[in-house]
Amino acid sequence: MPERAVTVEEKLMRFPVFGSTAVVAVTEPGTLDTAAAAVIVTAAAFDAACSRFRDDSELSAVNAGAGAPVAVGPVLLEAVEASLRAARLTDGDVDPTVGQALIALGYDRDYAVVNGWPARSLSIVGVPGWRTVKVDPEAGTVRVSRGVSLDLGATAKALAADRAATAAHRAAGCGVLVSFGGDISIAGPPPPGGWPVRVTDDHRSDAAAPGQWITLRSGGLATSSTTTRRWENDHGSAHHLIDPGSGAPATSIYRTVTVAAGSCLDANIASTAAIVRSERAAEWLHALRLPSRLVNVHGDARHLAGWPEQDDDLS
Repeated sequence: MPERAVTVEEKLMRFPVFGSTAVVAVTEPGTLDTAAAAVIVTAAAFDAACSRFRDDSELSAVNAGAGAPVAVGPVLLEAVEASLRAARLTDGDVDPTVGQALIALGYDRDYAVVNGWPARSLSIVGVPGWRTVKVDPEAGTVRVSRGVSLDLGATAKALAADRAATAAHRAAGCGVLVSFGGDISIAGPPPPGGWPVRVTDDHRSDAAAPGQWITLRSGGLATSSTTTRRWENDHGSAHHLIDPGSGAPATSIYRTVTVAAGSCLDANIASTAAIVRSERAAEWLHALRLPSRLVNVHGDARHLAGWPEQDDDLS
């Protein structure tokens, strides 16, 4: 009897998450529901712990702590420690204390709401710096100085993708790919030939959008872009990638940077820092030997550290 053909729907699922879209893909049909359930549980835990837009989140409690230590659970504790590691690795170019800067620019609620509002006044406030954040792992507390607001957007979603992929792999017992808003993490053995991924400025684009097909077998992939998550203000428009040195949206020669690394978290740290570092980004990424695709504001792509150059629509 011939084997039954396996449909895409049996190995791939999409659903809303974090104001964006989650994609869960598995190598073995029949395991998708199990894998997706593990991803949903992980995403819910990160949302409850790390969302800046939920009044009942642990992060909101920390930001409202007025300088006092706040007891948090293991998810937020790990997420804050990951954000501080990102700051150390990038000499502060990726800084979790940009929360008030984003609020001052109008990004004070879920992006879907911000994007639909009329233009509002723009203001720039300074970023106090990641060293103002104190974590006590033994006590399970996080403390920020009075008036400081954490935003974990540069690290928490990517960390969640890594944790979700691991949980889904353990639950399903096969290879798994998890994408949260284009931040991708892989756990377990890949399918024959690897996981095909379309890299564009916006993860919501279809295959017709200018970009490049690549193949992933392990680790993680992340894209940071100034072309998405933009909103209007009385001076034009703003975006969510903040330069901690100025408190303003980063002014970069690159509109999009995509990085592959050993984890989605490390890929996202590098891609975010590259946007902020602008002219200094290419030399830094090359020195770290991180395969990267950098698209400048004119739409020209540059490929570093082993990133394939062939079949790139922008080359």
